[in-house]
Amino acid sequence: MSTVTERRKTNTFYVILIAGAAALGGFLFGFDTAVINGAVTALANTFNANSVQTGLAVSLALLGSAVGAFFAGKIADRYGRVKAMVVASVLFTISAIGSGLPFTIWDFIFWRVLGGLAVGAASVIAPAYIAECSPANLRGRLGSLQQLAIVVGIFIALLCNYFIAVSAGSAEAPFLFGIAAWRWMFWTEIPPAILYGMAALMIPESPRYLVAQNREQEAAKVLHKIIGGNVLEKINEIRHTVLQEREPRFSDLLSRRGGLLPIVWLGIGLSVFQQFVGINVIFYYSSVLWRAVGFSERDSLWITVITGAVNIITTLVAIAFVDKFGRKPLLLLGSLGMTLTLGTLTSIFANAALDAAGNPTLTGSAGITALIAANLYVFCFGFSWGPVVWVMLGEMFNNQIRAAALAIAASVQWIANFIISTSFPPLLQYFGLGSAYGLYTTSAAISFFFVLFLLKETKGIELEDM
Repeated sequence: MSTVTERRKTNTFYVILIAGAAALGGFLFGFDTAVINGAVTALANTFNANSVQTGLAVSLALLGSAVGAFFAGKIADRYGRVKAMVVASVLFTISAIGSGLPFTIWDFIFWRVLGGLAVGAASVIAPAYIAECSPANLRGRLGSLQQLAIVVGIFIALLCNYFIAVSAGSAEAPFLFGIAAWRWMFWTEIPPAILYGMAALMIPESPRYLVAQNREQEAAKVLHKIIGGNVLEKINEIRHTVLQEREPRFSDLLSRRGGLLPIVWLGIGLSVFQQFVGINVIFYYSSVLWRAVGFSERDSLWITVITGAVNIITTLVAIAFVDKFGRKPLLLLGSLGMTLTLGTLTSIFANAALDAAGNPTLTGSAGITALIAANLYVFCFGFSWGPVVWVMLGEMFNNQIRAAALAIAASVQWIANFIISTSFPPLLQYFGLGSAYGLYTTSAAISFFFVLFLLKETKGIELEDM
């Protein structure tokens, strides 16, 4: 009995190791999207960029991510998950070097879009690879590794920005070797980008990809390391669901009556709601947000770092419970919590007094209440819609359409992210914070009914049975 238990432990350790390596893509995804937070003002000043150019510098990378996500599935199906990860790692590295070396705002935007392609690819490949290499009983927890890696990446990027800016005096001041601090912010991404490529070269190819390529002996070796015992039955199951005469096409996602399959629409719905509750406003504009309600620059940066830490802790909560309680209960609980906390923020910001410049100012208990509500909102997102959406997208589609459906859902997620991120500054300027948060509250409320009436539980079901 003990040898069986030991072997199971060894297998579990191995699966965690390869899932962790794949999730490094998630770390870079978080790091790359958040690193610009500390450099925005310095960039605008260095290149005399207007607000439109600055906005594009922040958000065009997100459209690059949509493109990267859309094509990553095709590349992963043709050349394998591992090769796709290596390509993403190379793009991350080139983008990090280039973003710290720009001569104009336009070549900076080019390097950021290149990084965006890598982020989009990583957002599709990691959850697919992790879902395909995980036993059903561990899949939820391992799938949550992707979100954990993303939030750790965001946190580390914010922390690096903070220390570089504080050490140099400001983001524009010279740092090491007399080079401006904001350039170093982007260069801190180079080591993890290279590490991601090295890790990708050391992990096995997905057994489901190998079976699809008629490389069943290799698939058997990988599966033996993952689940142990006799793997022939598992190979037959995979062959049964995977082996079609042709590679998956986007036409597979269409129903007989035309239009997308209902399950694909559900994936798109999950992606849109994950963004429309406004989570990225907290991460891209948090320092702007807290300064708008009267906190100093240094305090705003610290609040941002604390929020990042809260996000990490709650993702660990999700990892502990996603396979115990299931996906649906966590999403419902999260929607409820976000509706209440966002509603509180909406009410506070809508009724706040305005200063001479027309910015809301929070005095006394209102400021503290807003801070608590904002961090509770991040907590509610962190244990539910943050990680669980990635878990669901990795496992809700059957083998035949997974890569193509994930590509569509992830692309829509980046477009939704782009819409929310680019609409926040004008919303803030013309309608005020109360209106912006009112929209996010409405989305959170609708997301509750979306999950309640339309979503099916996927806990504990083998991918072959989806």
